[in-house]
Amino acid sequence: MPDRVGPEVTDAWIVVLAVGTATVAIKSLGPVLLGGRPLPSAVTGVVELLAPALLAALVVSQALANGQSISLDARLVGMAAAGIALWRKAPILVVIVVAAAATALTRLLG
Repeated sequence: MPDRVGPEVTDAWIVVLAVGTATVAIKSLGPVLLGGRPLPSAVTGVVELLAPALLAALVVSQALANGQSISLDARLVGMAAAGIALWRKAPILVVIVVAAAATALTRLLG
Protein backbone atom coordinates (compact mmCIF):
# COMPACT_ATOMS: atom_id res chain seq x y z
CA MET A 1 0.00 0.00 0.00
CA PRO A 2 1.46 3.44 -0.95
CA ASP A 3 2.42 5.91 1.75
CA ARG A 4 0.64 8.79 0.01
CA VAL A 5 -2.66 8.99 -1.73
CA GLY A 6 -3.05 11.65 -4.41
CA PRO A 7 -0.78 13.42 -6.88
CA GLU A 8 2.85 14.08 -6.10
CA VAL A 9 4.25 17.56 -5.76
CA THR A 10 6.92 17.83 -8.43
CA ASP A 11 10.07 19.93 -8.36
CA ALA A 12 8.51 22.28 -10.91
CA TRP A 13 5.61 23.07 -8.59
CA ILE A 14 7.98 23.67 -5.71
CA VAL A 15 9.89 26.17 -7.87
CA VAL A 16 6.63 27.85 -8.95
CA LEU A 17 5.55 28.23 -5.33
CA ALA A 18 8.98 29.52 -4.27
CA VAL A 19 9.09 32.08 -7.08
CA GLY A 20 5.52 33.16 -6.34
CA THR A 21 6.32 33.62 -2.68
CA ALA A 22 9.49 35.57 -3.49
CA THR A 23 7.53 37.78 -5.89
CA VAL A 24 4.92 38.63 -3.26
CA ALA A 25 7.67 39.33 -0.72
CA ILE A 26 9.58 41.61 -3.09
CA LYS A 27 6.44 43.49 -4.13
CA SER A 28 5.41 44.03 -0.52
CA LEU A 29 8.83 45.47 0.37
CA GLY A 30 8.26 48.59 -1.75
CA PRO A 31 5.34 50.03 0.22
CA VAL A 32 6.91 48.96 3.51
CA LEU A 33 10.26 50.61 2.79
CA LEU A 34 8.88 53.74 1.12
CA GLY A 35 5.99 54.27 3.55
CA GLY A 36 3.86 56.29 1.14
CA ARG A 37 6.71 58.51 -0.08
CA PRO A 38 7.07 58.94 -3.84
CA LEU A 39 9.93 57.24 -5.65
CA PRO A 40 12.94 59.39 -6.53
CA SER A 41 12.78 60.65 -10.11
CA ALA A 42 15.83 58.62 -11.21
CA VAL A 43 14.22 55.41 -9.96
CA THR A 44 10.85 56.29 -11.53
CA GLY A 45 12.48 56.64 -14.94
CA VAL A 46 14.09 53.22 -14.65
CA VAL A 47 10.89 51.56 -13.42
CA GLU A 48 8.90 53.03 -16.31
CA LEU A 49 11.33 51.49 -18.81
CA LEU A 50 11.45 48.01 -17.26
CA ALA A 51 8.17 46.64 -18.68
CA PRO A 52 8.80 47.68 -22.31
CA ALA A 53 12.38 46.41 -22.13
CA LEU A 54 11.28 43.06 -20.72
CA LEU A 55 8.53 42.71 -23.33
CA ALA A 56 10.99 43.53 -26.13
CA ALA A 57 13.46 40.97 -24.81
CA LEU A 58 10.77 38.29 -24.69
CA VAL A 59 9.55 39.05 -28.22
CA VAL A 60 13.04 39.05 -29.69
CA SER A 61 14.06 35.85 -27.91
CA GLN A 62 10.92 34.07 -29.11
CA ALA A 63 11.33 35.36 -32.66
CA LEU A 64 15.02 34.59 -33.04
CA ALA A 65 15.74 31.66 -30.72
CA ASN A 66 15.89 28.09 -31.93
CA GLY A 67 16.97 26.05 -28.95
CA GLN A 68 20.42 27.30 -28.00
CA SER A 69 21.12 29.12 -31.27
CA ILE A 70 19.87 32.14 -33.19
CA SER A 71 17.68 31.40 -36.17
CA LEU A 72 16.89 33.90 -38.90
CA ASP A 73 13.75 32.45 -40.44
CA ALA A 74 10.15 33.29 -41.33
CA ARG A 75 9.40 34.44 -37.79
CA LEU A 76 11.76 37.37 -38.27
CA VAL A 77 9.94 38.36 -41.47
CA GLY A 78 6.63 38.23 -39.58
CA MET A 79 8.03 40.33 -36.77
CA ALA A 80 9.36 42.90 -39.25
CA ALA A 81 5.98 43.02 -40.99
CA ALA A 82 4.27 43.54 -37.62
CA GLY A 83 6.73 46.33 -36.81
CA ILE A 84 5.96 48.08 -40.08
CA ALA A 85 2.21 47.69 -39.51
CA LEU A 86 2.57 49.14 -36.01
CA TRP A 87 4.68 52.00 -37.37
CA ARG A 88 1.87 52.72 -39.85
CA LYS A 89 -0.52 52.81 -36.84
CA ALA A 90 -2.59 49.82 -37.97
CA PRO A 91 -5.10 48.34 -35.51
CA ILE A 92 -3.75 45.43 -33.47
CA LEU A 93 -5.93 42.87 -35.28
CA VAL A 94 -4.51 44.04 -38.62
CA VAL A 95 -0.98 43.83 -37.18
CA ILE A 96 -1.57 40.20 -36.15
CA VAL A 97 -3.03 39.27 -39.55
CA VAL A 98 -0.17 41.00 -41.40
CA ALA A 99 2.45 39.24 -39.27
CA ALA A 100 0.79 35.84 -39.69
CA ALA A 101 0.38 36.33 -43.44
CA ALA A 102 3.99 37.45 -43.89
CA THR A 103 5.25 34.48 -41.88
CA ALA A 104 3.05 32.01 -43.76
CA LEU A 105 4.02 33.44 -47.15
CA THR A 106 7.70 33.29 -46.29
CA ARG A 107 7.38 29.65 -45.21
CA LEU A 108 5.43 28.81 -48.35
CA LEU A 109 8.00 30.39 -50.66
CA GLY A 110 11.07 29.31 -48.73
